[in-house]
Amino acid sequence: MSLTVTVADLNQSAPAEEGQTVLDALLAHGIGFAYSCQAGNCGTCRCELISGDILELEYSEHALSADDRSRGIVLACRTQAWSDVVVRRLDAEEFIVHPSRVLRCRVSDVAWLTHDILRLRMDIEIGGPFTFSAGQFASMEFPVAAGLVRDYSMANRPDEKQLEFHIRVMSQANSVSGRVAAYLKPGDMVKVSGPLGTSYLRSRHDGAMLCVAGGSGLAPIKSIVESALHEGFANPLHLYFGVRGERDVYYERELAELQQRFASFSAHIVLSEPGAPAAATLLPRRQGLVTEAVAADFSQLAGYKAYFAGPPPMVDAAAALARGRGVHSRDIHADAFFPAAVETKQTVKMQ
Repeated sequence: MSLTVTVADLNQSAPAEEGQTVLDALLAHGIGFAYSCQAGNCGTCRCELISGDILELEYSEHALSADDRSRGIVLACRTQAWSDVVVRRLDAEEFIVHPSRVLRCRVSDVAWLTHDILRLRMDIEIGGPFTFSAGQFASMEFPVAAGLVRDYSMANRPDEKQLEFHIRVMSQANSVSGRVAAYLKPGDMVKVSGPLGTSYLRSRHDGAMLCVAGGSGLAPIKSIVESALHEGFANPLHLYFGVRGERDVYYERELAELQQRFASFSAHIVLSEPGAPAAATLLPRRQGLVTEAVAADFSQLAGYKAYFAGPPPMVDAAAALARGRGVHSRDIHADAFFPAAVETKQTVKMQ
């Protein structure tokens, strides 16, 4: 039986077959809708279910929280239509869709930021211009791991021409990141596709901002913080950077310089396993979980926009804390990084 899937805020409809997902029906008939993994892991295709009989396929709790689901939010890629269905895109008034690009980029610099985080800087050779919003990510295919696609967040500001990515190198020598660390060199060409993701900076927000990063989750948070300050954001902006120990700290000098330049900005480095103190630091250290530091500093966060990126447990805890302190779910923009335990040809958002 033929059904209809309607996007209310676009006033557009597409025919669908029973059991077809909302996303598949829309894309098959040329209706633009944000998506990325198509497997229920990333949350990019989150939308509000207005009406309809549906069946939800399995999805990750990191893509759609129980609180979101209780408010009628669903994942278009995991929602099968069994009657006429009406959905509404989230944040329609702010929804930004940049042109999708497939770029050929030349590696200009490869450098270690910590013992296991590698920084790649690349120049766009073919396929530009590349526009994105701070906090978004791209799919990447490296010449040293042909056929294997991984997602990494842009760490640079959108107005900067050179692309920057932070790659956490997994311990397995034959992993994609391991091969990148061992063999990728300046001059190599990398395929970059995007931009992707909805956890991007909402520039029109006129309240305060909370950013929490764990490990290489600092990459998108760096882009968000630098972009906001560069655009003249003058309200309080608090960044909490959580890592295990001193050897995992990076970007400290830049954070200290931003704190000196912008009176509204404060940076906090939190160590969960501090060990021996560093010989010299530019920013004070706090101990414990990064969410514990946030909880100690704020009894209320109502009116804040919150941006979180890093390991899924940290992202979940930060989101729960923010909601408990008064941040509305629609003002929480979270990007959970999943490690790839087994290398396959599927796309995985990497930490």
